[in-house]
Amino acid sequence: MSDTTESSRLHVLQAIEDGWSGFCKAPLPFVLFTLLSGALGLIFQVMSHAATIRSSAGSGFDPGTVLLMIVSVIGSTVISLWAVTGLIRGAWKALSGHKPSFGDLTHWDGQAAGRLFINQLVLAVVLAIILFIAIAIGTGLFQINQALAVIPGLVAGIVFLYLGVNQKFLPFIAIMGEGHPLQKIQRGRAVVDPNWGWMLLLLIVEVVILGLGLLLNGVGLLVASPLVICISTAAYRQLFGTEDQTGFLSES
Repeated sequence: MSDTTESSRLHVLQAIEDGWSGFCKAPLPFVLFTLLSGALGLIFQVMSHAATIRSSAGSGFDPGTVLLMIVSVIGSTVISLWAVTGLIRGAWKALSGHKPSFGDLTHWDGQAAGRLFINQLVLAVVLAIILFIAIAIGTGLFQINQALAVIPGLVAGIVFLYLGVNQKFLPFIAIMGEGHPLQKIQRGRAVVDPNWGWMLLLLIVEVVILGLGLLLNGVGLLVASPLVICISTAAYRQLFGTEDQTGFLSES
């Protein structure tokens, strides 16, 4: 059963404090895993860049370039899913009072990664539909009055901001929650909406932390990235409780 109810208020300072304490339980595994996943992700980014250069320089269809692009996209996606699931597992164990090992972080859970991918894909489709509608309406209004064409863009921007905040915990819900993707999106909205302002504040704090890590020649991201995941995990536990409905934690 969950240790907390889903009617709790988000305490941002407490989440930051708990997240920092969780990170400090195993800073070396967190940093090493972030370095490893980042290095592997960079390899596939370089492959994608090379494919883009070959495509722009060559003439006609090049099977090698297409294959390189496909490999880079699939590889980047897999590494991203692996990194997110690994960091969430490590942060969750740390916040539960355990010291996560490097093996806990590197453990691959295909089912959890699949749930995460599908839920993120569905959310992306929802955002794409909103954008398409905004463009269609804006195009129609442009024929009437150019000034009116700005309105759908502004509305879409507000909707994107709203969803960006209330779907902050979708990776956690996707990995550890039951139900189909739309149900999980709705659950995130229902729980986060009463705390929307506090969630926005938490996001701002996390962006500042990541920004500071980026300013330190990017090396600071090795600490900032897992720290932000730990803070987000602590905030998720405040609002959604500590129940793992899918057995994600027991599979490592």
